[in-house]
Amino acid sequence: MKSWIAYWNILKKDMKNYYLKPPNISWGIIFPVAWTLMFFIKSQSTLGIRDILPGVMSMSILFGTTSMLAVTITFERKSRSFERLLLAPISLNLLMLSKTTGAIIFGVINAFIPVIFASLITDLTGINWILVFGSVLFIAITSTFLGLFIAVSVSEVFEAQTFSNFFRFPMIFLCGLFIPIQSLPVIVRPLSYILPLTYGTDILKSTINGTGFLPVWINFLILIGFALLLFSISIRNIKEKWIY
Repeated sequence: MKSWIAYWNILKKDMKNYYLKPPNISWGIIFPVAWTLMFFIKSQSTLGIRDILPGVMSMSILFGTTSMLAVTITFERKSRSFERLLLAPISLNLLMLSKTTGAIIFGVINAFIPVIFASLITDLTGINWILVFGSVLFIAITSTFLGLFIAVSVSEVFEAQTFSNFFRFPMIFLCGLFIPIQSLPVIVRPLSYILPLTYGTDILKSTINGTGFLPVWINFLILIGFALLLFSISIRNIKEKWIY
């Protein structure tokens, strides 16, 4: 019981100190809104809006989770407040889950801002919203754990943001967000299959417009595998680099 009380208090502290700050709230809203308007205004038909919606949702999650986590984790390590958290009556695994839950929630909220705009423009009936929410949740989890992996690999906030871009911008083009993977040059296609966002976006495409290339259950299994792998590597790095 004490562990879960500590988990809740750490999450509540992060939400208050980071995620619910007016600049972060406005950034979390403006960023997906800007992407949404840019792509939706460019789209000339309702069919096109449904085609690009999975990519816009995935991109909003990716940038929202990795950007916020890079700031929170790296900043607390630099200010040494993370060391005080290690004294809490909580395991390291549960501690890091409490530190990442806020980013996951932030990413899920970001994902549905484009959905709200799309619903005002086109008909979104016939979509399995349970699968959509499941895919959004798993994209948020894997993106957050990718952000955690990046944050524990550097020591400065600007390094975390720079390192994040090394992953984020190639993923926009390689993960099938707007360019089908089948249309990519054969030489770069293998890179698409080692990036977790590919499989989350494929679920969204399957549920929103029926253009996914893998069975949904396989995508979910792969996302679970990526989440466990990224979280395990991050925990190992924390033990090796942060705990002396």
